[in-house]
Amino acid sequence: MRTVTDADARPFASVQAVLNAVRSGEIEAGLVPIENSVEGGVTATLDNLASGEPLVITSEVLLPVAFVLAVRPGTAISDVRRVITHPHAHAQTRDWVIANLPQAVVTEGGSTAGAAEEVAREDSRFDAAICARVAADLYGLDCLATDIADNPDAVTRFVMVRRPGALPEPTGADKTTLVAYMFADHSGALLDILQQFAMRGVNLTRIESRPTKKAFGDYCFSIDAEGHIGEPRLRGTLKGLHRVCRTVTFLGSYPRADKVEPKIARGFTDADYAAAERWIDDLMGREPRA
Repeated sequence: MRTVTDADARPFASVQAVLNAVRSGEIEAGLVPIENSVEGGVTATLDNLASGEPLVITSEVLLPVAFVLAVRPGTAISDVRRVITHPHAHAQTRDWVIANLPQAVVTEGGSTAGAAEEVAREDSRFDAAICARVAADLYGLDCLATDIADNPDAVTRFVMVRRPGALPEPTGADKTTLVAYMFADHSGALLDILQQFAMRGVNLTRIESRPTKKAFGDYCFSIDAEGHIGEPRLRGTLKGLHRVCRTVTFLGSYPRADKVEPKIARGFTDADYAAAERWIDDLMGREPRA
């Protein structure tokens, strides 16, 4: 949280706890992981954003993966037998743990911050946490080892989530996140969804299928697309999805952390849409739009 704001911040034990606190008004906003360059989407975030009271993403930040092995003061590495961490952190440090803690058993919990909080308890059954250094410092833990991620180039994408309100203005380098639900599982159901993007020249930066948890084989699609709902091509895409999907959950339009502007093909720019609207107005005998 310190990476994106100087406002008062507090840790939570899990993604769900963060999002519940935002929904209840206990906190103004929450920063949660949504995607990792090694492990892909963070399912706890994807699933909790897709259900429950509406929330929207207002910004994102890309953070290099940097994990430490944190212990209570006085603990030696030879004493570490039980380790707790988040599933993604475990997956990204597995080789290091095997090489350096061959006798240790790793338990997966709700978050790396929660793991550090657990290990800080004097009566904890865990000897160490794999977490970020900031969490180790927050709970008064010592770092026995640093930079223990197996892939030094790994990056995790975090998103700032708030209750619905005014959206960030378009910047020209934006991203829109949504969840699309099929009417029914049938041949071409995903194609129906993808065509809404393709026919308007909208590029996807992420798409993942997630079970709706309502029936076996019933899936929805979590999607990140280039562009902002304020742009005609994205607005048209969302209208198209609303026609062909059972439900579309809009999760926000916000600036891209990498500031990469989309390459918009001829025929799909705002100017192209405006020219087409003026042409139609002229055909119908209306006053041309500005």
